[in-house]
Amino acid sequence: MVLANNELTGNEVIADPHVLPASHIKYSDGLMVFAYIRSTKSPKGYITPARTKLGSKPAPFMAAFSSKGPNTVTPEILKPDITAPGVSIIAAYSEAQGPTNLIFDKRRVAFNSVSGTSMSCPHISGIVGLLKTLHPDWSPAAIKSAIMTTARTQDNRMQPLLNASNIMATPFSFGAGHVQPNQAVDPGLVYDLTVNDYLNFLCSLGYNATQIETFSEKPYRCSKKITLTNLNYPSITVPNLSKSITVTRTLKNVGTPGTYRAKIKNPTGVVVSVKPESLKFKRVGEEKKFKVTLMLKKLKAAKDYAFGELIWSDGKHHVRSPIVVKEA
Repeated sequence: MVLANNELTGNEVIADPHVLPASHIKYSDGLMVFAYIRSTKSPKGYITPARTKLGSKPAPFMAAFSSKGPNTVTPEILKPDITAPGVSIIAAYSEAQGPTNLIFDKRRVAFNSVSGTSMSCPHISGIVGLLKTLHPDWSPAAIKSAIMTTARTQDNRMQPLLNASNIMATPFSFGAGHVQPNQAVDPGLVYDLTVNDYLNFLCSLGYNATQIETFSEKPYRCSKKITLTNLNYPSITVPNLSKSITVTRTLKNVGTPGTYRAKIKNPTGVVVSVKPESLKFKRVGEEKKFKVTLMLKKLKAAKDYAFGELIWSDGKHHVRSPIVVKEA
């Protein structure tokens, strides 16, 4: 069997454990195969032995099956947060079932090639474990921030990440970007959160005391409700921008003392400004607040989602946050 992608799945070729001899090809190659079949009464083909191909370009690119944003539950929080290797990952596999998970598949393998969020998750989990070992005093939010703000948004051609259809991907595909574990070890600054910050977030969503106690394990009084856009998250998302809005964030220094300066890439149709434009940190653990103002250039300037970024840099560290905005 020759399995050719359709236009939606594009260039995504997955090493699936087919139940009959098969060759999987990308969409553009499929067009050539079908054209050849139509050109002759006796089409012929052959399969050569498989070989490992190194240095493929572009890489990485976003899988067609990947969960996509926007966040339908809480649109003020960008989802996904991050992307990691998740296509054709070779891993140990249960022999309780066949490699296809189909009832009639009686084959058993010690290792299998699997794709999906289920493969990206252990990559991130392993990185979290390493970061916690190196920085035992970091909170879960600090670790998440370190992973997100140091992620890459370019491929190995130094071009913006593409999706499987060779179209430029957006934060709704990759979140903050593709994880870079070595850079996450030393992010410079982090956006931190406490348990109470999350509980206040639930309060703002309208959770009652009984529901919140499920998470807090003890009674928690919703004395402080926050604006959802002000949750100290490593990304900034404004799904209903009307003229202008100002959001607040706090950065904590987890590196060497230094002065960080803000650099903005404006989303289409939106002007973004930061106050103050520089933050000076003198010690580890020091926190500094700043405000980000997003203003529409004109009416209907951002009627669809637009994407930008905020980068705080001291020359060595580059603390990058996605900016996602849509007009109300």
